[in-house]
Amino acid sequence: MDKALLEPVIDICRRAGDAILEVYNSSAELEVDTKADDSPVTAADLAAHRVLAPALADLLDGVPVLSEEQEMPPFEQRRQWQRYWIVDPLDGTKEFIRRNGEFTVNVALIDGGEPVLGVVYVPVLDITYAGCKGDADGEQGVAFKRTADGETPISARALQPRLDAGEPVELVASRSHGAGAVDQLVERIESSVGEVACKNMGSSLKLCLVAEGAADLYPRLAPTCEWDTAAAQAVVEAAGGTVVDEQFQLLRYNTKDSLLNPFFHVIGDPSFDWRPLLTN
Repeated sequence: MDKALLEPVIDICRRAGDAILEVYNSSAELEVDTKADDSPVTAADLAAHRVLAPALADLLDGVPVLSEEQEMPPFEQRRQWQRYWIVDPLDGTKEFIRRNGEFTVNVALIDGGEPVLGVVYVPVLDITYAGCKGDADGEQGVAFKRTADGETPISARALQPRLDAGEPVELVASRSHGAGAVDQLVERIESSVGEVACKNMGSSLKLCLVAEGAADLYPRLAPTCEWDTAAAQAVVEAAGGTVVDEQFQLLRYNTKDSLLNPFFHVIGDPSFDWRPLLTN
């Protein structure tokens, strides 16, 4: 059962986080290389990959691992995969370079294009977000946040009671990408339902804020790759939220040659009628 995988995956992510922190806390000057897509990569990205890839491969026999820090198999090969691990060893490399702590280790299990299990680990804060969706056999899903003080269940929150109480829609956005489009969206929401409070943050932490009921919406109107989102999407959906593209279709994985995601919205309350606000 997928839920039984959560603890071993959390342990693997923590070990990858330790490898990242060894670089992060080193007194040596941080060397930053640039990959073919112009994105940065550091020794910490590679150190985490070297922990994650073999450990996950050993966890489920015959289930492949797709990591950002490896050569990508062609789609003709990937399309045969029913289940596979998708990994971002260090999500938020730019935040790592800035040393602001807003970076994560992301691991998800994909089954039939759907993220069914996800772990997002925040090394600097020693915080884990984890989620596993329920299944057709009646097994209940689970979503939780684990800190040094213990573990608490998390759930996305309802929006209408907040609006009825005069509270703002709380929106979280990228610190680095898509600001102009988000500003236009904020204006549209404010003209329709009232005040919007915005918070900027790096990495997959933005999705986790929606999952734990600390934000209502995360619009991502700039490019991301599938390994950036899969783990946190599993947590969001296990916590009762949803992640949809601009046509309000569920965000799915390994459906095409490109590993780029469409633009998408992370929604805490799927029962609220977001469509008129989020579509032009």
